[in-house]
Amino acid sequence: MQSLFITATGTNVGKTHTTIKLIEALASKGFRVGVFKPIETGVTDEPLDASLLLSACQKTNPHFRHLLPKDITAYTFALPAAPFCADTQKSIKIEHIIDKYHTLCRLCDILLVEGAGGLFVPILKDFMMIDLIKKLTIKTLLVTPSRLGCINDTLLCLEALKSHHIDFDWCVNLYEDRETFAKVSKPYYDAMHKHWWQVGSSLDVYVENNFVSI
Repeated sequence: MQSLFITATGTNVGKTHTTIKLIEALASKGFRVGVFKPIETGVTDEPLDASLLLSACQKTNPHFRHLLPKDITAYTFALPAAPFCADTQKSIKIEHIIDKYHTLCRLCDILLVEGAGGLFVPILKDFMMIDLIKKLTIKTLLVTPSRLGCINDTLLCLEALKSHHIDFDWCVNLYEDRETFAKVSKPYYDAMHKHWWQVGSSLDVYVENNFVSI
């Protein structure tokens, strides 16, 4: 069973969009894809991100068709904030997240795990999203934005992943500053890291090169 953790430089960068595109691309190669959203905040009724992920997954994997959005999350909270802040009752148990991960792994060939916020979003007082990645010991995909200023955010996250010895790839979700990205940010990305790719135009190549056929 293969798995991938999708994270980003922060909120509203495109984790869910990228994960859905990955579901579609992997399914087209014959994989039964599963999804896991360990923690979602800002939930008033149904978890929106988990619902979108599950809907995409259910189109391709029969083992997920009987599940509800709550089944692919470990924790949901009403407050739209970092999990540590949203969890006012301090109910989060890392062991429960790990158990849920292993349960969902049994239902698919590849499990895509979508984080909340960025790498250093606190889950517990002394346990960040990057610590969960290490605990799961799975490869990570960092999604970065295309807006002005993205180079700094990207480099900080790349350094964090390297310093924590996490195996990762990274891609750009081109949705902001689309007209200027090619001049303002792309030249540096090309110069410093030849293996980055762009969601949309290069996703199929990424899937072809990084996932073992079943």
